[in-house]
Formats: sequence, C-alpha cells, structure tokens
Amino acid sequence: MTESTAPANPVSGAARLLDYWTIVYRRTWKGSAISSFVNPLLYVLAMGVLLGDYISGDPAQLEGASSYLAFIAPGLLAAQAMQTVFGEVTYPVMGAIKWQRTYFGMTASPLSVREVILGHLGFVMFRVALTCAVFIAVMAPFGVFATVWGALLALPVQLLVGLAFATPIYAFTAGLKDESAFALVFRLGMIPLFLFSGAFFPVSNLDRWMEVLAKATPLWHGVDLTRMLTLDTVDAGTALVHVAYLAVLAALGWFWAVRRLTRRMTS
Repeated sequence: MTESTAPANPVSGAARLLDYWTIVYRRTWKGSAISSFVNPLLYVLAMGVLLGDYISGDPAQLEGASSYLAFIAPGLLAAQAMQTVFGEVTYPVMGAIKWQRTYFGMTASPLSVREVILGHLGFVMFRVALTCAVFIAVMAPFGVFATVWGALLALPVQLLVGLAFATPIYAFTAGLKDESAFALVFRLGMIPLFLFSGAFFPVSNLDRWMEVLAKATPLWHGVDLTRMLTLDTVDAGTALVHVAYLAVLAALGWFWAVRRLTRRMTS
C-alpha cells in the first residue's frame, strides 16, 4: 500500500506490529538485562553513595539537593532514558533497513511508513519505560524522592525525554547509507551530553558560553525537570518550558523521520 492510500489513523496500523515487537523482545531481553536492571543499581551506589560521601550536601551548591546522591540520582535517571534511546534507534534501525531489511517486508504489506515508524518507536518507548521504572525503583529505597507524586511523575517525564531523542536520532539513522557515522554519534553526541548536561554537576559551574550551550540541549531540560520533581522544587513556568521544548523537538523529529525513511525506502 502506498503512503497516499494508507489508513488515516497510523496507530491502528502500528498496533498490528505488536506481535512482532513482542517476539523481538522475548528473543533479545536477556542481552539487555544487565544494562536495564544491574547498571542502575551500580550507578547509584558508585556515583551517588560512595562518591557522594566525599561531597558536602550543600543545597545552595546542589540546586536544592541536601546530598550529592539526591542531586545526581535524577540526572542519572534522565541520562538512562537518553542512553536507552541511543542504543535502540541506531544499529537496530540500520539493521531493519540495510541488513535484515525488515522494513521492506513491513511496507510490502498494507502498513505505511508512518505505521512502521510508530510501531518501532512504540517499542523504544516500552524499553525506556521499563529501564527507567527499574531505575526509579532502585532510587526509591535511598530516600531521594521528596514526595510520592514526584516519583510517579518522573516516569512519564522520562518517556518525553526518550521521545525527544528518539525521533531525531531515528531520522538521522534512516538516511544513513552505512553505520560508520554511529561512532561519532556516540562519541561526540551521547557522551558529551551525558557528562555536561547537569547530571553530575550544576551547569552554572561551567563557563558562561558552555552553560548556555548545555541549557540548549534536550538532556539538560530532562535532567532539570526530573530533578525538580524529585526534590519537590517544581516551578510551573520553568517546567512548562521544559515540556514544550522536549515536545517540539519530538514533533519535529517525527516529521523528519517520516520524510527520511520514506525517501530511503523508495530510493
């Protein structure tokens, strides 16, 4: 079915892929078990508990956090959402286009490109939800959440963070001819974001131009919003800016992804 004759509602078509992605996860979940379930605990213990013993818990220096663990835990949570997305929409998307050519089989059926993308992104959001839910469960016994509602709202925020990264990275991957660019994506994209977006230290400690650059990144918006929820220091105006920024980025990435994959599948 061509794009013009595809069903008007892509959600119904994407739902037809539920069986496929369920089978994929059943066959591959063991490979992601350590990164999804063990890494969160190790991150919190190593960076928050052990390293945190050497850092004084000054709320004036830690954006309102009374300990370094309370400061770093929400940053690590948002970073986990980002890292999960990077792993799910780079090589797997390339494989579905170039190696296994799964997408070609899907679009040979009545499924449209939009439905294929939505189905894949739905699976990615499932992975983000699962890994971040585990991370929140690991964080909870350490007393980093000031309120229960902050812990509950932190999870949908991670889905928004994940989606803000997933759609543009998916679009970038969809137009690549080979995987050689992924090394730069991880080294010059994911790692600098992980280190300099406020997860480990306040970005106000950076030089002014670097602080402005850090605050322009989606991860900083995710980290700051997650930290506000965790510490119960939510400012409504700032929170709305964070949500709007992430939502707009996700929407722009979606349209770019549809355009890039459609061109790739027909070229």
